[in-house]
Amino acid sequence: MKIKWLAFSVSGLLLFGLGISMVGEAIILKYESIPFFWYGTLSLIITNSGLCLFGNAIRYRVRLDQKETFLK
Repeated sequence: MKIKWLAFSVSGLLLFGLGISMVGEAIILKYESIPFFWYGTLSLIITNSGLCLFGNAIRYRVRLDQKETFLK
């Protein structure tokens, strides 16, 4: 359970950071009148995927804390 929490949290934060960076790039592309739709859509998908993975990490962490509290 601890490995799942660590894997989900790290991958979620990495994907979220990548997605936000890509959103910034899509904004720059839009400002320069370059086609940006697919790049922006992909960046939002990556951002939301990162949030979902991080949400799962929080869920695993809460279960881990509850298990440790129960065993004490």
